[in-house]
Amino acid sequence: MMVRLNQDPHVVREPREKVLEVAIGREVRAFRKRQGITVAELSNLTNLSIGMLSKIENGNTSPSLTTLQTLANALSVPLTSFFRQYEEHREAVHTKAGDGLKIDREGTRAGHQYNLLGHIGNNSSGVMVEPYLIELNTEADTFETFQHDGIETIYMLEGAVDYRHGNEVYPLRPGDTLFFDADAPHGPERLVSLPAKYLSIISYPQNRD
Repeated sequence: MMVRLNQDPHVVREPREKVLEVAIGREVRAFRKRQGITVAELSNLTNLSIGMLSKIENGNTSPSLTTLQTLANALSVPLTSFFRQYEEHREAVHTKAGDGLKIDREGTRAGHQYNLLGHIGNNSSGVMVEPYLIELNTEADTFETFQHDGIETIYMLEGAVDYRHGNEVYPLRPGDTLFFDADAPHGPERLVSLPAKYLSIISYPQNRD
């Protein structure tokens, strides 16, 4: 089945100077919308044309410091706040083979090892991602099912597991993928061939108030 996705995973960002313009534009738009000000109203407050404001917000022009100071005064924010996103630290986590953080997860059994491969806290995407390498090495009589927020993706690496999601059971073999709503009860139903190993990647909104 062919599915059309909106995001291109191979997209190349603009040159660095263009990234600065885009970052400033996003901040200007965010502050304007947060205060409930329309582009026309901001134009009246700053004596900048609607066209110029549109170009600034879309990152299509490089505003002068004088223009930025005018915008900062109109929006009652520090001038430096427009550069916040550009200067924000972008984090990456490199985990060497065998160095994942071992996790005791509620519902697991002896011989079932969960390794957290990396974790980034608050980030600009608004999404939290928890990647696990799960190894099942011994039989167990029963399995507790998991149930939590977010979307989970399982990619089977070795061995064989019959995996439950809700009322369905899926046979997972090396190379198989299972992608599902993690709010439904899920977990290994039967260990068919051991040792079994798979990646489990859980993603959920950053703020879950």
